[in-house]
Amino acid sequence: MAEAAKAPGTPRKKAAAAGPKPKVVREAAEPSVLEKYVAVITASLEDDKAEDIVVLDLAGRAAFADRMVIATGLADRQISAMASHLEDKLEEAGLKRVLIEGAGGSDWVLIDAGDVVIHLFKPDARALYALEKMWGHDLDEPPAGA
Repeated sequence: MAEAAKAPGTPRKKAAAAGPKPKVVREAAEPSVLEKYVAVITASLEDDKAEDIVVLDLAGRAAFADRMVIATGLADRQISAMASHLEDKLEEAGLKRVLIEGAGGSDWVLIDAGDVVIHLFKPDARALYALEKMWGHDLDEPPAGA
């Protein structure tokens, strides 16, 4: 690896000569901590009158998170308030880093809470993206008669 850094050529050629980077494997979250965060999230969403709250188990299915929470809000202000309240309540629960994308008024807000990813949608956007169908267990089962 040190020889690759000294070799002549562009950074891209040096990276190609060094070979692929090792894969980073994410460790699964502690189940009790994970369930505590999911409980905080669902309680906060229920308090904010979110509709159709769904929790999907992604353990062993996705490298980016162990749980996905999907909920619907009817207006931009409601969704923005849900995201803000979630950030505050997760911080109170001990989660130090919560990233929010799209809270400035869009049909879809993504909240990355580490091992839990939260999607807040307006009804039309939720139907369009259909994350429950994409990540639900229905796709794991073979079709009837196959």
